[in-house]
Amino acid sequence: MFDTTVSHTTGNDTTTEIETEIRKIIDARAARSGAYGVHFLELCDLAAAQLNGGKLLRPRLLMGAFDALTTERTVTAATRSVALEIAAAVEILHFAFLLHDDIIDEDLLRRGRPNLVGHLAGKTSSAKQTAMEQGISDARRLHWARSSGILVGDLMLTIAHQAFARARVSEEYRLRLLDLLDATVTETLAGEYCDVGLADGCITPDLELVLNMTRMKTAAYTFELPLRVASIICGSDHRLEQQLGSVGRHLGLAFQLQDDLLSAFGQSETHGKDPYSDFREGKETALIAYARMTHAWPSIEQLIGAEEFSEESGRRIQNLLIECGAQQFVESMVQDQIRAALSMLSAHDGVVPTAVSQFILTFVDALDGRRA
Repeated sequence: MFDTTVSHTTGNDTTTEIETEIRKIIDARAARSGAYGVHFLELCDLAAAQLNGGKLLRPRLLMGAFDALTTERTVTAATRSVALEIAAAVEILHFAFLLHDDIIDEDLLRRGRPNLVGHLAGKTSSAKQTAMEQGISDARRLHWARSSGILVGDLMLTIAHQAFARARVSEEYRLRLLDLLDATVTETLAGEYCDVGLADGCITPDLELVLNMTRMKTAAYTFELPLRVASIICGSDHRLEQQLGSVGRHLGLAFQLQDDLLSAFGQSETHGKDPYSDFREGKETALIAYARMTHAWPSIEQLIGAEEFSEESGRRIQNLLIECGAQQFVESMVQDQIRAALSMLSAHDGVVPTAVSQFILTFVDALDGRRA
């Protein structure tokens, strides 16, 4: 009889495992894509290439939590394989959200390089040459590129859902996973809907609403989903699952608030986004919501989202956000959310195992003061 128990894997080995699992899932789909024509196959190959190179924060969090939760118990190779498959699916879900988000925001760059839409729209030398040879206008090619991005995003959502639906776990656990996925996707989309409505001026902004939007669009799938999935797959009770979900919500809000700070004050070479993109697009972040309540708002209002937006406009907004206290306010909120998460992890009720708390603390250390 073969030994079906597995040792716990951490660090770079976990990253390698996740990357391998993602490739396996995408390759399986690509193998079937050829039946739909060479053009669709090329699109799937491009999507697979775009999927590589991320930080894999969500699947690494999931696998790290799973391994920590099973430190003191025997876990079969089959169970850990399920965790890896779902971890890969969570990254694919993240990719789907990024594709749609970039289209909504009209971004052509991701991580400092052309994203899928940017590549198809002719932002690479080979794509430009093809467009010139075929006599395709920039507007037509951009429409095709954005349409392709929407379709690939839909495909990635389906792939992620299939992984959850086919997970080799008991019926009870599968339904819990599917219910969690459904709630996560719904909450994330609700947050994005609110984000777009605020940015376009169709929803009246206030600080509480902006903070709720910030939490919904990121916390649910970035931290809460991985931690709760790990808890379900390893067979933990509902109490631990809910506690880890609460920890994830606090960390997720801290993560997104810090992302807003990076977009506003970080270097584009570091965070990989268009310079001043949030200011240019009129994004209603916590920074802006706070600034609305200060003397600096009339000056910021004239600049943010303006048609004649320039780098000088971006630098001016930065200075105003610092002067009015918005930067300090959001930085304090990041620390408040991290402290709330740490308080739950260090509670003496014994709900969260020590090994899990210690693992999550390493993620908090990386989150606190991150640059990208």
